[in-house]
Amino acid sequence: MPLNRDFIGKAYPTSSPYEVSREKIREFAIAIGDWNPAYIDADAAKALGHPDVIAPPTFLTVLNFRFAGEGPVVDPALGLNYALVVHGEQKFVHHRPVRAGDVLRVVSSVVDIRDAGRNELMTTKTAVVTTEGEAVADLYGTLVSRGTAPGQGAQS
Repeated sequence: MPLNRDFIGKAYPTSSPYEVSREKIREFAIAIGDWNPAYIDADAAKALGHPDVIAPPTFLTVLNFRFAGEGPVVDPALGLNYALVVHGEQKFVHHRPVRAGDVLRVVSSVVDIRDAGRNELMTTKTAVVTTEGEAVADLYGTLVSRGTAPGQGAQS
């Protein structure tokens, strides 16, 4: 079944903010094997001009997992069969580093759904701002829905 194109532009604010902690940043940095002192040592981060430890650029992927049940992908009216999905691409546009102590609000939206042969490509944007409204980053992700382009029938 094709994806519902009426979802383009639909926004999904999360139900609660996400508080970034030093420990979560440290755990993420260690998990990805990045021992940059600015990620694990507050004094090192301060020596570089940051108010506290900062997060690796891909840290915000944790928001996708934390709020996985609140975005467009799980809305049944979209018509997405997750068994047919593969990850297409990911892009991060940072407005400033993520810092320990940030309290973040997240709004995900569908920005595009288009055909690519037998497949459909759905691009989402996740806007990340502080609770004070300061822009932190925009995350873009593209999912490939295999074999669901209109008129193609679902691939098994």
